[in-house]
Amino acid sequence: MLTQAKFDLNPMGEIITGRLQFSGGIISAVCGDETYFEAPLEGIQELVIRPYVGCATLELVPENSPEDMSESLEVCRFSMACVEEIGEFCKVINHYLSTGEETEISTEGFRVCPKCGRHYAKGLSTCLFCVEKGYLAKRLLGLAKPYAGTLLISAFFVILSSACSALLPVLNARLIDDYLYSETLAAGAKVHGVIAVALIMAGSQVLSRLFNIVSKRKANVASGDLSNDLRVMVYDKVQRLSASSMSQKTSGDLMKRVSNDTEKVKNFIVEQGMYALEKLLMFIVILVILLSISPLLTFIVLVPVPIVTYAIHKFWSTIRVRYQKQWRCESRENSILHDIVRGIRVVKTFGSEKREIEKFSSASKRLADVCVSNEHMWAIAFPLLQFFMGIGEFFVIYFGGRMVINNTISVGQLLEFNLFLAYIYQPLRWMSSLPQRLGDLAASLIKIFEIIDEKHDVEDAESPKPADLDGEIVISSLRFGYKAYEPVLKDINLRVQQSEMIGLVGHSGAGKSTLINLIMRLYDADAGSICIGGTDIREMKQHEFREQLGVVFQENFLFTGSVYENIAYARPDALPSEIIAAAKAANAHNFIMALPDGYNTLVGEDGHNLSGGERQRISIARAVLRNPSILILDEATSALDPETEEQIQQALARLVKGRTTFAIAHRLSTLRNADRLVVMEKGRIAETGSHRELLKNNGIYARLVMAQRSTSKLSKDE
Repeated sequence: MLTQAKFDLNPMGEIITGRLQFSGGIISAVCGDETYFEAPLEGIQELVIRPYVGCATLELVPENSPEDMSESLEVCRFSMACVEEIGEFCKVINHYLSTGEETEISTEGFRVCPKCGRHYAKGLSTCLFCVEKGYLAKRLLGLAKPYAGTLLISAFFVILSSACSALLPVLNARLIDDYLYSETLAAGAKVHGVIAVALIMAGSQVLSRLFNIVSKRKANVASGDLSNDLRVMVYDKVQRLSASSMSQKTSGDLMKRVSNDTEKVKNFIVEQGMYALEKLLMFIVILVILLSISPLLTFIVLVPVPIVTYAIHKFWSTIRVRYQKQWRCESRENSILHDIVRGIRVVKTFGSEKREIEKFSSASKRLADVCVSNEHMWAIAFPLLQFFMGIGEFFVIYFGGRMVINNTISVGQLLEFNLFLAYIYQPLRWMSSLPQRLGDLAASLIKIFEIIDEKHDVEDAESPKPADLDGEIVISSLRFGYKAYEPVLKDINLRVQQSEMIGLVGHSGAGKSTLINLIMRLYDADAGSICIGGTDIREMKQHEFREQLGVVFQENFLFTGSVYENIAYARPDALPSEIIAAAKAANAHNFIMALPDGYNTLVGEDGHNLSGGERQRISIARAVLRNPSILILDEATSALDPETEEQIQQALARLVKGRTTFAIAHRLSTLRNADRLVVMEKGRIAETGSHRELLKNNGIYARLVMAQRSTSKLSKDE
């Protein structure tokens, strides 16, 4: 098997087109006939990427190499445009070094379009330049299909309304030719004829307005249903996005997709879609009428249409790029606004109002400049397109006037033809502004479909097994990195007995929270497995699996609502007695009863009405109510004062009985009840054992304990 990847710099930093190759245990870097590097992988520990400013190197790390990688061997250099593909190449090689098995590179998740080579816009996995317009149109019709019946009824009444209005040119022609310029009718007959035509005109206008009202009412029904269903569809998919996918998108971006983008799509389907159908039918009917009046004049009118259509086609690519840029600026502005609103207390605490105003003003100014630029372009292009589209009217006046003088057509027929031109040019002028509407729509459609179609990187198995979390947990050869070329966990092996409490300790960034994320299956490991009771968690149904987990995060998030609702979030069907029992177990009942409305007290957005310790205890009560098989505590007592911490430690001691527990804590005293401590260092398990055993070893854990004791002693002395 031959595994390949591209690199683009030579050892001197010059741009080239190189190729990495791996086969039969030998790795090489070549460009044309020149080989820059070639070596077997014997005695190699791992393949790593060392990033620099604007470029990086790919290096082989020999076994027993110093931590500073001073003995590593440079394979090749490359720009950051190649980093994702080479990152996947690294995963393949490191998997081979661990298992001896050769695998293929996975191209899923690459941030570069394989067709044009452009980088995807931030938060997208679809190329804005290469997406097919036919694909978007087909998907757009698919969105409209459930509401087709109501929309067609609405369009039918719109057509009736337009047909009634279209009687006016015919009636005007009859008025002139049959009555006003008639040489055979008496004066009285002419008066009666004029009155009759006027009444028919009035009646047609009344009917036109009535049909229009019925059409609007039907359109409003379809509009409301479509808007609601589309928002719910996108929101539902946002809820199901994986943790890694959510981390690549901003809150403002996702909010814009759920609200603004769905609204634009709805407006186009309901308003522009119906308008297009109505005008298309009217165009065909009026075109037949015009041909019956004068084929020559009709041909003159339509001469500019192919020219303008070609110009619009050429104009499309420019419009699309401009509206993608406008969309990104809008997302940036929304993200800043969202962050400022959520972090307003931090902003005020640091006195950063002026800086945040400047940041928002800068983003807003950028958006305004892009919008103004787009509108300036349209202010020039749109009138020109409309002028060329309607240039046939001037020829109609000239040639039509000559035809009247030569008695080829009557005055009434020329007037009728000119009045009908409005019905021909109206859809044609609408078509000249179509690139603007389509550019805006395409940007929104791509964002919506990208969310709806996104494949989860954490998928359920085709035939999932029952999620039984009773049993021994075995973590084997676990390897994971948020980026392919930066592994966070390396070769983690751990066996946890049922009902055992494991304390995870280590410096910040050692990989403790990442290991917890993998145990909760928020991510899937790059290599290795996590098995519970002999079953790989990837073979279990995610929903059933997580229903048996209880988690207290370091960030104790509370939803807007009452204290009761926040505790009951773990089990919405729980009885009030169970809610109270959970609060008592977390030592939260007393302070809750002291609140103005007890359990019905509103906590405010993100629980800002409560102290940090109170929010933490509500989070613990939520985990207690869950009654989980596996309990995960991520700095669960980090926000508590010493007195409250002691109470919580007693509650947790009762809670962990009979449950497999993983607890992370930087204050090592909070893990004194753990059955075993696992010390992590640089993504690996460095030490395991009890508190006493690890102190005797005089290793990393012992140094952490001594450092904390020194800090505590210094605080007491002060």
